[in-house]
Amino acid sequence: MSQKYIKSKNNNSHNAKTYGKYYAKPVYDEKFVETDEIADFIQTQATLKRSDIKAALDELGAAMKHFLGMGQKIRLAGIGIFKVGFSSIGVSKAEDCTASTITSRRVLFQPETERIVTGSGEKNGKVVQKYVNTKTLVKDVTFEELHENQYSAGSNGSGSNTSTGGNSGGTNNGGGSNNGGSTGTVTPSTGGGDNGDNGGNNGGGNNTGDNN
Repeated sequence: MSQKYIKSKNNNSHNAKTYGKYYAKPVYDEKFVETDEIADFIQTQATLKRSDIKAALDELGAAMKHFLGMGQKIRLAGIGIFKVGFSSIGVSKAEDCTASTITSRRVLFQPETERIVTGSGEKNGKVVQKYVNTKTLVKDVTFEELHENQYSAGSNGSGSNTSTGGNSGGTNNGGGSNNGGSTGTVTPSTGGGDNGDNGGNNGGGNNTGDNN
């Protein structure tokens, strides 16, 4: 199995550098992998009963809610760090900056990263290793082009339903192309931003742990 993609032409003329160029655009199956399917998979990888795995997964959300509600950061090995982020209204006086000025709350996720050695080179007369930082969850992902006839068949219901990510051709803050594909919704800031919180590394990322 691999992450599917299609070739997509950028028709946004507002950016001369990317206009008319083709970018790989992710294609997703509209069917979600649910808790039951994850439990089935874990059962094949561990000496645990499916019922025990399912019970633990069902309680994970409640446990995370509990600790986030206490203002704590959660680190799940192999996955990353979760913490609470929020936006607030700016006020002129410090005494007016109270909890009532907080307008939205959300979960910030910083994926775990690994340093992978890619080779070696010379710097200042010394041999040094060359490496890249990669997200643990996606470091083994491979890619496969989904041709137009396959994509059309899936979209029209004669195969598995598919959907595509957005923002082809854009750039992010981590030095890589941002070809869309984020799930969920983005809550816009309504005031003072995230109060210093950073939701993780965009693009290539250079952090391997919790920066805060």
